[in-house]
Amino acid sequence: QVRVVESGGALVQPGGSLRLSCDAFGFRFSDYEMMWYRQPPGKARELVAQISPTGDTTDYADSVKGRFTISRDNVESMLYLQMNSLQPKATAVYYCYGPWNTWGRGTQVTVSS
Repeated sequence: QVRVVESGGALVQPGGSLRLSCDAFGFRFSDYEMMWYRQPPGKARELVAQISPTGDTTDYADSVKGRFTISRDNVESMLYLQMNSLQPKATAVYYCYGPWNTWGRGTQVTVSS
């Protein structure tokens, strides 16, 4: 069964860091582009970052460039999102997105003092 499972969300203070993980199952992970999305409270889901199958190419939303880093481990079928200098506007449910419109259940990130 094709699925992805996010983890790592937490409550963090402004200026803090957090690393999200996404575990992929049921498909050849190394063959596919992967993405992170987020959905802030009361807002639409938005693309945060994407990474090519080999990890050589990445792209980011303007709002996170220079602070977030997407990466992957194709041996372990894992996707990551390192988030630094977090601000309250980063509060959202973060989702891993894979092939065939595969979404995880999301992991909550709350940035608050």
